[in-house]
Amino acid sequence: PHTAIREDASMNLAAVEALSEKFGNLDLIFVESGGDNLSATFSPELADLTIYVIDVAEGEKIPRKGGPGITKSDFLVINKTDLAPYVGASLEVMERDTNRMRGERPWTFTNLKAGDGLATIIAFLEEKGMLRV
Repeated sequence: PHTAIREDASMNLAAVEALSEKFGNLDLIFVESGGDNLSATFSPELADLTIYVIDVAEGEKIPRKGGPGITKSDFLVINKTDLAPYVGASLEVMERDTNRMRGERPWTFTNLKAGDGLATIIAFLEEKGMLRV
């Protein structure tokens, strides 16, 4: 179970600054930090676009637990759908709970190992992120 949250985002901010200095005029920087659904310091206002990724192996109850990553990210990816039968997770339950928690916000199921759902993510990045993928 999650028992602690990270309070200090300075390492991520320093890394972004170092990348910007080293590589100059960057168009895109990805910042990944596992567990930031529980972070008190993450502010979506500091990001142009937020994509939150969970995997089915975390359990079917993850979407209903909410948190800012689930409820407020610009796009939610629920990956590793192929693992559902092995961990006893119902994709139908996850779909219902995700729709309830996100409302009209976009999301998708994926099995990125097989490429399933990748086209949906690419379309989102091209449309909302104004990126050519």
